[in-house]
Amino acid sequence: MNLILKSARIIDTNSSHHNATKDILIENGIISKIAKNIENINNYKEIELENLHVSQGWFDSSVCFGEPGFEDRETIQNGLNTAAKSGFTSVCMQANTKPVLNNNSDIFAIKGRSANHAVSLLPVGALTTNSDSLDLAELFDMLQAGAVAFSDYKIPVKNPNLLKIALQYTKQFKAVVCSFPLEQQISGKGVMNEELTSTKTGLKGSPNLAESMQVARDLFLLEYTEGQLHIPTISTKESVELIREAKKKGLNITCSAAIHNLFFTDEMLSDFNTQYKVNPPLRIQTDIDALIEGLKDGTIDMVTSDHNPVTIEDKNIEFENAAYGTIGLETAFGALNTLFTTEKSVELLTKGKAIFNANTHCIEEGQTVDLSLFNPETKYTFAKNNIFSKSKNSIFLNHDLRGNVYGIVANNKHVL
Repeated sequence: MNLILKSARIIDTNSSHHNATKDILIENGIISKIAKNIENINNYKEIELENLHVSQGWFDSSVCFGEPGFEDRETIQNGLNTAAKSGFTSVCMQANTKPVLNNNSDIFAIKGRSANHAVSLLPVGALTTNSDSLDLAELFDMLQAGAVAFSDYKIPVKNPNLLKIALQYTKQFKAVVCSFPLEQQISGKGVMNEELTSTKTGLKGSPNLAESMQVARDLFLLEYTEGQLHIPTISTKESVELIREAKKKGLNITCSAAIHNLFFTDEMLSDFNTQYKVNPPLRIQTDIDALIEGLKDGTIDMVTSDHNPVTIEDKNIEFENAAYGTIGLETAFGALNTLFTTEKSVELLTKGKAIFNANTHCIEEGQTVDLSLFNPETKYTFAKNNIFSKSKNSIFLNHDLRGNVYGIVANNKHVL
């Protein structure tokens, strides 16, 4: 692949060209020249787009594609195309498939189905067999096959001894163990945040305590084992405070927040719209403020779209019976760029790469090309025609966003 990006504003704090507007010459997947004006002597394809900005390729630590088993929700190929058009050059695919990704052959199969795409798919293996929280899955074998982490998507590890053993075992090969922060006995049958809105609507609520109690438990286990733990999609002020203190102690802990939990409060559920039914649930403004502060001071390591396609049949039913989840790849940048500066948004979309062993390439001559292309100034109302996913369950429908994505250049390919 040979092409020239014309008049691209470079957003990369690790690059000597940060904040400069330059032409970028790419030859055979390598950045061969960055200069004010590059003459196209070889008649390469030129890409010239309005207010073009480029950054290191974006990364998402939690997406669901359904395949195998739930292709009606999403397929791997369309999921990867969606990721590319949304600016992501690498994504971690969760194990909530059918069958669950339990062993090395499952991981090999997923890697095979995603080969030769512009987006790098990084499989997440199940932490426990069939994600049933009873026995550890074949962690080391899956790691050898290409798994980058282990997680039972949205399913908490009920048995603390099982998590203790997982943290001790994975220390030997430095794998990332993920533990979903929910104490189910406290949460009970809660379907939204337990607060004023749940009282008004009559919907059963799940309190902040259900999350923070599990976080506290997991941090005690982490301190005891001296392992490596990632807590995905925290959503409460108390969780932020607990993790902040754990980091001060020097524990090897990382965490993420879902972008929609930064954007919406639980008041959005006042009219029982199931598009806003997510897990963890939307909280109150105090929690959102704590999450944003946690992202600013580094307590929260990264954001995720928590992209989870759900069919219309599973969403357009009674609220208590509707499925949790929202798609989020298409809106990730536009939402973040509404809340933060463009530079901070890019930082949040690239920061998690090192934790999950995703390739990192700064924008310099001689580096492998791995770029996201975007215009941060465009303002628009997100609509169904902006959705690339097979499922259309977006929490951001009809909401105003800032910044649209042109595509990516990565893995010696480009998708625009």
